[in-house]
Amino acid sequence: MEPVIKVSPGASKWDIRQKVWDYIEEKNLANFPRPVHNRIPNFKGAFTACARVSELQVFTQTAEVKVDPDKPLEGARLSVLQAQKTLLVPTPRLRTGLFNKITPPQGASKEQLRICASSQGVKEFSVPVGLDAKVKIDLVVVGSVAVSEKGFRIGKGEGYADMEYGMMVSMGAVDESTVVVTVVHDCQIVDIPEELIESHDLTVDYILTPTRLIKTNCPLPKPQGIIWTKLDTEKLEKIPVLKKLRALEEQAGTDVTLGAVPAAAEADLQTGQPKRQTRRRPRPNKQQGAETARLHPAQGRKESWGGSEGETESGKAKSRENTEVKGPEERGSEVMSQRKLPLNVTTVYLGGIPAGLRVSELKTALREREAAPLRLTWQGAQHRAFLDYSDPQAAEQALESLQGLSLNGHSLQAELAKSQRGSKRSGQPSRRPRPSTVPKSKTPPSGTKGEATEMAEQ
Repeated sequence: MEPVIKVSPGASKWDIRQKVWDYIEEKNLANFPRPVHNRIPNFKGAFTACARVSELQVFTQTAEVKVDPDKPLEGARLSVLQAQKTLLVPTPRLRTGLFNKITPPQGASKEQLRICASSQGVKEFSVPVGLDAKVKIDLVVVGSVAVSEKGFRIGKGEGYADMEYGMMVSMGAVDESTVVVTVVHDCQIVDIPEELIESHDLTVDYILTPTRLIKTNCPLPKPQGIIWTKLDTEKLEKIPVLKKLRALEEQAGTDVTLGAVPAAAEADLQTGQPKRQTRRRPRPNKQQGAETARLHPAQGRKESWGGSEGETESGKAKSRENTEVKGPEERGSEVMSQRKLPLNVTTVYLGGIPAGLRVSELKTALREREAAPLRLTWQGAQHRAFLDYSDPQAAEQALESLQGLSLNGHSLQAELAKSQRGSKRSGQPSRRPRPSTVPKSKTPPSGTKGEATEMAEQ
């Protein structure tokens, strides 16, 4: 099949990544999280593609399978658990170790297995696997940004899949017989020039898409271990397990001389662009804040998603009772005003929020489930919040991710906001629901700022 994305002569890895990310966004081929840039794309049809892993002969024969933690590979993790095989998932960004072994509850239902296969399950139903563990992995499933039918793979540019494989070689967990599979959308299959593939790059044996299962017969070998000259002391400080592995290899007499250039700088060197920084609004002084509250009693405090929450301000508990928190698509130069949300924005109601829960804790839970909204309106005093998503598909994806969410021992209820359920069926754009407000007074006390915020309509 002819690739739909053409690679120009002389293109770099970064050029190919940009082309694939741009194409997926332009053609609306991805589910939440969006945009897909700088991610392993969570493409539409990922579960269908992941289900093909059970068609592989090696899948029926293997006992232990390593699957990356990327969102589009959730279906592959579920297939491994349903087949009652051992599932190993790399620690995100290798912060605390190399692997986690997912251990579902005894007699787990299909819904419990689905949770175990999610990012939440990796945290709640796993035990660490050390470098000295006796592990034999016959099948590895990785995500990709682009891959060729020859098995040449390009990730998102941070090198974690390559490092993980090299570390598995060093600990004896994989060998030449280990099969490597990637799961992608059909459009992510492109012609990658062989000269772009280096000795540390992981190649793949099979490609699974929503429509095809491709055996690559890749002519290039897989990494033979960690190439220490590709790393430096900064990388070792960020990934402690690398430092431990280096010490073990040094004791065994291996040359572990480090290089001078950080491997993680690849993307920055290729683009020549500085890292994007999040803008922070200047915080008004208390006198200005009090004056604003008197002039605009219905205006709530807004926060950048993941930014400072201003928790040192006096009266902070009151100001959180009705807070609008902007999402990742509103950062930097892409900040949208309250009146410029997408026309078909879809709102999810989140109820049952326990007393004492902080908005930062909810934001963390949403990130972990990859359900971060465009904007979050916090009504902790009413034990609820409203989450804005760009369209009904993004909202449905978030609803699926939020099922079974429990915080501080309380189960939360996630569903479409009441005023939108009819519009969802009719296919019409939906309006934001109005949360309950308290009656306005002529001279509200300055300490009640943000208690009567009204969620903006489109």
